[in-house]
Amino acid sequence: MLWRLRIESEDDLWTLSHLARSGLLVGMLGERRDQTTTGEEGGRAKAAERKKMWIRLKISSTEYQPFSENLRIHGVIEEAQFDVGLHHTHVVEVRDEVELSAPHPFSESDWDLLRQAEKAAQQINIALAMVEMDEIVLFYITPRGLREGATWTMRGGGKRGDLKQASGIGAAFRSNVIKAVRATLDESTPLLLCGPGHAREVLLDDMRAAGDSRFMKSIATSMAGRAGANELLRDGLAGDLLSEYAITKETALIEEAWTRLPTNGAVAYGHHALDLAMKEGAIETLLITADLLRDETQTINGRPWALWAEGLAGIGAVMVQCSVDHDAGQQLVGIGGAVALLRYTM
Repeated sequence: MLWRLRIESEDDLWTLSHLARSGLLVGMLGERRDQTTTGEEGGRAKAAERKKMWIRLKISSTEYQPFSENLRIHGVIEEAQFDVGLHHTHVVEVRDEVELSAPHPFSESDWDLLRQAEKAAQQINIALAMVEMDEIVLFYITPRGLREGATWTMRGGGKRGDLKQASGIGAAFRSNVIKAVRATLDESTPLLLCGPGHAREVLLDDMRAAGDSRFMKSIATSMAGRAGANELLRDGLAGDLLSEYAITKETALIEEAWTRLPTNGAVAYGHHALDLAMKEGAIETLLITADLLRDETQTINGRPWALWAEGLAGIGAVMVQCSVDHDAGQQLVGIGGAVALLRYTM
């Protein structure tokens, strides 16, 4: 089976990093040095020419860091103009086109991940500014992750009691932040201004006065900084704007699991409890990291997780493949990478 894929975002790189597993084949345009072009030229050594060609690798490993600009796929050349059998690394970037092929049909979990990537391609990245009077932190919300950007801090706030001076320093601080934000963000990027006080409203007024016409919305949170950003996702404070994003759904489901755990509610984690819940047909939704699902060295009840998870279809359960590129995903890793919301308490 063969998939032809076009990489359109960093989230697509994340998806490909999980689909491109050891033993599969990946092909794309690449470069190799043609050793037949070496020699002597005017008494000096002539370097081998780099030639662009189609190169298909049998994958041995991949390297990808969250929110990075490329995915490195290592393997042995199976198809190229020359150097077949040698090692090569494809560096996949946004806007590249690749072919991923397997000797057997792709699994339903792979199809599910691909369908999610297609849906996410219709969703734009959203900027989130967590605003306090003396500090503003910019985040980027993608369909699959939460990335921290710039932080601006006001140094000094005027002498205590000198409201005029403090007000002037605050206005200058906001003016500098607005210039930096407008230089950083594309004009079409929506911006959410959040925080526990009224500073976000002041910043919103200043941005509109400065002529910024992008979509902007002020949302109250009880916390500032990254904790406030997680509160926004966890509690669905952005309403419909983020309701269809995978990161929002994953965060809400994982939070529901944490809510049930202290009361011994309808939730299961750990190999024994999960396997028992599977056998009894009690699982309603399984939350599992995409990494664990595809790690063939990790097993449950003696079987790889991917094989074990095939049993979910037989009991009418839903599987959600979670990213670890946000705080809720990291919390899921902390309890073993998988947790199940159950139909009833066991």
